[in-house]
Amino acid sequence: MFELRSWLGLLVACLAAIAAAVIATVIVSAVVRLIARREAWARLLSARARAPFRVLLMVIALWAAFSISMPAHFDSGWAGSLHHLLLIATIAAGAWFACALVIFFEDLGLSRYRLDTPDNRVARRIRTQVLIIRRLTVVAAVVVGFGAILLTFPGARAAGASVLASAGIISVIAGVAAQSTLANVFAGMQLAFNGAIRIDDVVVVEQQWGKIEEITLTYVVVHVWDDRRLVLPSSYFTTTPFENWTRQHSELLGSVEFDLDWRITPAEMRKELARLLGHTDLWDHRVGVLQVTDAVGGFVRVRVLVTAKDAPTLFDLRCYVREGLIAWMHRSSEESFPRSRVQLAEQNPEWGSRPRRGDADAEGLFTGSADAEQRATQFTESIPIQRRSRDAH
Repeated sequence: MFELRSWLGLLVACLAAIAAAVIATVIVSAVVRLIARREAWARLLSARARAPFRVLLMVIALWAAFSISMPAHFDSGWAGSLHHLLLIATIAAGAWFACALVIFFEDLGLSRYRLDTPDNRVARRIRTQVLIIRRLTVVAAVVVGFGAILLTFPGARAAGASVLASAGIISVIAGVAAQSTLANVFAGMQLAFNGAIRIDDVVVVEQQWGKIEEITLTYVVVHVWDDRRLVLPSSYFTTTPFENWTRQHSELLGSVEFDLDWRITPAEMRKELARLLGHTDLWDHRVGVLQVTDAVGGFVRVRVLVTAKDAPTLFDLRCYVREGLIAWMHRSSEESFPRSRVQLAEQNPEWGSRPRRGDADAEGLFTGSADAEQRATQFTESIPIQRRSRDAH
């Protein structure tokens, strides 16, 4: 009977701890929701830390109830195991809650830097660095939590001295075995802080045009223009040349080139270009130039230079200008299209009386005249061989 009452007392204490934890989470949630009506950070905190906070509070309440209401005459074996299990759960929940708080503060800082503005170079740089720091802090929290859990086992504490003694040899072996992985990790950290690439940067890698979508400690994801993803190791961007179109600013200049006929009128084509640029919002009004850059080989090379606020807009603007100028040539200047010309001439009757190359009377270097024949003999006659008589010996 006494043991039954002890069990009931423990059960009641655990239920009371759970009820207290639920009431506390409800009160905290109500306060946060009340603040969230006026402050955006409260909504962000609720989204990030609500679940880990509830789990941590529940585990702590159960651990406290178990420690306080555990009768002394209970079996110390399973009681110690349960106590150890609650301790491990508390450490794990605490690490989860710590990671959630770190992510909350990082998101709170990132909310000040928006990417949907025209000049977002600073925002992209800050976002890239914060995302790398987030991954490092999460990894550090997980490692610390795992280490703390291991230290709760007596065997792990006893093995700590031997592990530390052999740490030098293990680090050397691990460094040699994971050389490429460590190189990518250090390259990822370097990319986060040297500004070579940032989130949403427009780059050309492996002859592919796209945007930087994700930067991790070991690899970089490039969102290619046709919705493919190009995954490259971080060390690629520290060892291989690549193009970054938005490192300093997002505005770009592009060209549209035509090979046209000599009858093209550049002045009229320039007026049409000005009309096209005036009727589109793709152009940023910085540069709109038409020039004749070459006129050889039977064609006239016309180059149009235009500018836009970013790479996607520039691509659409170039297509728009190219299409508009081709339509104008079809409509108003068909003689501008490139043509290949062949000139036919009648044969002069006097040409037939002229000696052709290869005739016997045609004078050449070694044939056709006395002088030529003389030169030929100098190269073709046998060289006389002088023989000394036996008497000379």
